[in-house]
Amino acid sequence: MIHSSTSGAVTTIELARPEKRNALNEEMVAGLANAFRQAVDADARAIVLTGQGSVFCAGADLSGPVYDREFLDRLIDTLKQIESTPIPVIAALNGPAMGAGLQLAMAADLRVMAPGALIAIPAAKIGVAVDEWTIRRLVSLVGAGPAAGILIGCEGLGAERAEQLGFANRLGDLDEAQSWAASIASLAPLTLRHYKLVLNGDGARDEPPAERVAAMMAAWTSEDLEEGKAARREKRLPVYHGK
Repeated sequence: MIHSSTSGAVTTIELARPEKRNALNEEMVAGLANAFRQAVDADARAIVLTGQGSVFCAGADLSGPVYDREFLDRLIDTLKQIESTPIPVIAALNGPAMGAGLQLAMAADLRVMAPGALIAIPAAKIGVAVDEWTIRRLVSLVGAGPAAGILIGCEGLGAERAEQLGFANRLGDLDEAQSWAASIASLAPLTLRHYKLVLNGDGARDEPPAERVAAMMAAWTSEDLEEGKAARREKRLPVYHGK
């Protein structure tokens, strides 16, 4: 479900589950972690992360282990690994990046979005909550107002607006992302490593206050979460009560 290829000093890692809109399951998360590790071990100088088909990543597979703590922990660990990869990572968003797909894009250093791509976090529609890192990194990338619209309003953000806000560094396809990566791969790697460390030091990884962790976990252990799961199974709109 993860394909890797190398051209020169650039490794391209593809989410290869297009029939499921590249939704993440345990095998894909493990494969991603391994692919990034292998790229670094093979002395790649830049990595491009993209999705096969028309969707970058539809998020976590809701028919799989998305609600299991073990899966969530592995996903969080993989996002940390991508973020801390010592070489530049470019996310080439060939289509929608939803939920965990957006988290993958935010863990990258740079983002190239296809004109028809969009980003969204529809967590409030299914009764779950994203972690502090996701919220704070989103604020860093798009600003507090647009981030609130994405999180609280469950609004999508298209490619052109994403570029205007600074989330997308460029508009283009996979070829554009790979060409940019090849150019970046020729730059001084120690300089780039330093820049990555500083840019990622935006406070998103700071330990959150206990009350905010408790608020997140309240959503994950709520009756509303079960209502969201039931509504999806029964193909109806959920009715939430804040319990």
